[in-house]
Amino acid sequence: MKTIKGPAVFLAQFMDDKEPFNSLDGLCKWASNLGYKGIQIPTDPSLINLEKAAASQTYCDEFKEKINSYGLEITELSTHLQGQLVAVHPAYDIMFDNFAPDHCKGNPKARTEWAVKQVKNAATVSRRLGLKAHATFSGSLLWHTMHPWPQRPDGLVEMGFKELAKRWVPILNHFNDEGVDVCYEVHPGEDIHDGVTFERFLKATNNHKRVNILYDPSHFVLQQLDYLSYIDHYHEYIKSFHVKDAEFNPTGKKGAFGGYSDWKDRAGRYRSLGDGQIDFKTIFSKLTEYGCDVWAVMEWECCIKNPEQGAKEGAKFIQDHIIEVTTKRFDDFAGDTKTDNNKLKQILGL
Repeated sequence: MKTIKGPAVFLAQFMDDKEPFNSLDGLCKWASNLGYKGIQIPTDPSLINLEKAAASQTYCDEFKEKINSYGLEITELSTHLQGQLVAVHPAYDIMFDNFAPDHCKGNPKARTEWAVKQVKNAATVSRRLGLKAHATFSGSLLWHTMHPWPQRPDGLVEMGFKELAKRWVPILNHFNDEGVDVCYEVHPGEDIHDGVTFERFLKATNNHKRVNILYDPSHFVLQQLDYLSYIDHYHEYIKSFHVKDAEFNPTGKKGAFGGYSDWKDRAGRYRSLGDGQIDFKTIFSKLTEYGCDVWAVMEWECCIKNPEQGAKEGAKFIQDHIIEVTTKRFDDFAGDTKTDNNKLKQILGL
């Protein structure tokens, strides 16, 4: 068993042009004052210069020192947006161009090359920062065929995962060289969105040792997938953990597909910690029992509650759920733990 680290917070949803959310220093001071012990950092140029960091240990040392000066640790770097751009179906080109720099917009090939370089740089920077895990998305070539109508031609899914693996294996190899695990957030909209698709990707990469999971139960609630037994199946791959709540309230008019509604009007929606339906007590127990070496990172996404209130409540929520692993058995006082073979034989009647 292993005690989960935390609480930590993912900074992406809190970045803003207003203080204290408009600078790394401001975000660090804010997070520290709320009681967070770690931060997951999106690799946005306003927070970190990936190219410079990949080339300079001094830059990374100073970056880490700044974080540590606020009593914080870096949990992981995140390339969710860049990872998404490693594999984009043309149907999504226009919308996903929002994630790319101006010189790549309208040029899918250049956009993919930029994204691959970004994610590889993040591997090197993670190693320079002393990190062992990295958070990202897989991207998607098959999501538009999620519902099998029209019928999918035989071989389509296999070809899609073969191509996805082809794009990711060189990146995974670089992460392996740097000694860092890639944790794919299992997420609707990605080709890796549940257990079956994770296994498909793992197989397509020839069981690459750096293919791992960022576990976020909220995405499984929206799919009506058993998020607790998921841990039983895949705990050995869970190297990163987003603590995010959700609820699913279907009606006679709407269900999992959402009816193209805004978030607040969907049957499945994300909620601030403690306001949804997720059984976090059991989640923390299972992850602890299985010895998952993870940070508990709050990701705030809620269509009702203010983010600052959610962050304030989230720190305490996570802290209250972290289980300090016991170093003794509760019944040690009543037992004799010394091994005596003669006594054992007597007990067995031998």
